[in-house]
Amino acid sequence: MRGGRGVVHVGVFLAENPQWPQLLRLKAASGVRARILLGDPESPEIQRRGQEEEIGEGVAYKVREVMKLYRPLYSVPGVEFRMHRSTLHNSLYRSDDEWLVNTQVYGVSAPMAPVLHLRRVAGAELVSTYQQSFEKVWEEAVPFERPS
Repeated sequence: MRGGRGVVHVGVFLAENPQWPQLLRLKAASGVRARILLGDPESPEIQRRGQEEEIGEGVAYKVREVMKLYRPLYSVPGVEFRMHRSTLHNSLYRSDDEWLVNTQVYGVSAPMAPVLHLRRVAGAELVSTYQQSFEKVWEEAVPFERPS
C-alpha cells in the first residue's frame, strides 16, 4: 500500500477490526500516508443521518466510539484524522489505485448498502471524480487534536 484514505460518517467495521490499527502503524512506519475522515458527531448532518436510519443518536454514538478506538493512532506520524460536516453521498475507501465505494441508500445503514469495487484505468474519469470529492471534503474538514 502506497497510500490510503477514507471518508465515512462512522466506518465501524474498520475501527473494530483489531488488525486494522496494527496495519496502519506498520504502513505508516514504512512511509505510507493514511488520511481518515470521520463525521463530526455534533454536526446536523450526523443528526439527520440518525433520523433517516431511524436510530436517533445512534450514528453520533457510533462516531464517538470509533473516535475512541482510533485514539492510539492519533500520535502516529503519517496517520491523519479529520472530522467533516459534509452531506455524505458515498463512503469512500482508497488503497493505492483501488477504491471501495459504499453507496448510500436513504434510510439504510451503510453495512446494508451496496459496495462498488473500482480500479483506476487510463482514460476513465470515475476514480478521478471520487478522488476530487475526497480532496474537497479533506480541505474543508477539521483536524483532530493530537495529544501532546
